[in-house]
Amino acid sequence: MTDPAFKSDFLRTMQARGYIHQITHPAELDQAAASGVVTGYIGFDATAPSLHVGHLIQIMLLRRLQQAGHKPIVLMGGGTTKVGDPSFKDTQRPLLTEARIAENIAGIKGVFEKFLTFGDGPSDAIMVDNDEWLSKLGYLEFLRDYGTHFTVNRMLSFDSVKLRLEREQPLTFLEFNYMLMQATDFLELNRRYGCALQMGGSDQWGNIINGVELTRKVDQKAAFGLTTPLLSTASGQKMGKTVGGAVWLNADALSPYDYWQYWRNTEDGDVGRFMRLFTDLSDAEIAGYEALEGAAINDAKKALADAATAMLHGADEAAKARAAAETAFEKGQVSADLPTVELPASEVYGAMIAAVVTKAGLTASNGEARRLAQGGGLRLNDVAVSDGAQLLSEADVADGVIKLAAGKKKIVLVRPV
Repeated sequence: MTDPAFKSDFLRTMQARGYIHQITHPAELDQAAASGVVTGYIGFDATAPSLHVGHLIQIMLLRRLQQAGHKPIVLMGGGTTKVGDPSFKDTQRPLLTEARIAENIAGIKGVFEKFLTFGDGPSDAIMVDNDEWLSKLGYLEFLRDYGTHFTVNRMLSFDSVKLRLEREQPLTFLEFNYMLMQATDFLELNRRYGCALQMGGSDQWGNIINGVELTRKVDQKAAFGLTTPLLSTASGQKMGKTVGGAVWLNADALSPYDYWQYWRNTEDGDVGRFMRLFTDLSDAEIAGYEALEGAAINDAKKALADAATAMLHGADEAAKARAAAETAFEKGQVSADLPTVELPASEVYGAMIAAVVTKAGLTASNGEARRLAQGGGLRLNDVAVSDGAQLLSEADVADGVIKLAAGKKKIVLVRPV
């Protein structure tokens, strides 16, 4: 549903860099974006105190919107988080208290300031919370004003609902109301701020369609929807997931070094695509990196890691992370910027290396650490350890730390205290 001859800078850039999956009214949206400022939004439910890399493409959508001269709205889901989006999930999301939701919103707000410019100007970003209007809706009023615009037949046709029912997993009435609430968000943002565009991942297509149709039916206002493809790596893995868990965006949840390493470890086939999606590198720069072959591809991966980390954590932290990685992996030395874990000396000295490796977060279990050692992937101070039962001692400490490595790309300094 895209047009190869878009007139607006916004949609031309979106298409060229691989963001577009579906658009509800491509010609109308293109005309609106070419002739004036379009206000668009994306909602973020506050289910955790930090967003993760899986959210990053949505944040980049808002960034691209603003870079093209349009106005982004960051919608905090203080209200919708109380219900939980059922999209493509087999079970209902755990319900959070209002206090926990408020804590989570406070935790994730700061990330957006790294990617967007907030203020009062025509293209400056704003942040609002849908609890402002959703918590004030009376149930009878909500059903009367909005319920008549949705049919159960239509709602059951959306994949997010249909797939849950096909798997014979329960879908609560609470969750069923989520799509109505999200549609109400679009209408409310249109009335308050002239918002005409909702963006999101392709799993949100049904919810976005509902908002577009509600805004057009109730107020006869222009409304558009745009979705991105669901991202996976070249090998088919879900974007943003690692053996160690989610790749968090907050520095207190994941260090800038580990964030840099995540991008450095990108698969060869993903480097150019991820540069287009997650950095501001130019098309010419990206084409140059894509032309690299053999070991030189590592230079492209470092450039991706530098650009992505600098955007989130700043250029200084990106430079520190790169220097620490090169010191640790290419020179076999210790850098103060490597991730450091403090453990009680009583849990280090005399303990099996497999147990310490696990406590340091390099492996999920002692058994995994032992298997890693047997396969030649466990190193103590840059020396391979073949037996996970090997005991650590004070003699293994150098400059106050023990350097442990799992595989070629994960290093932690353990500081006994």
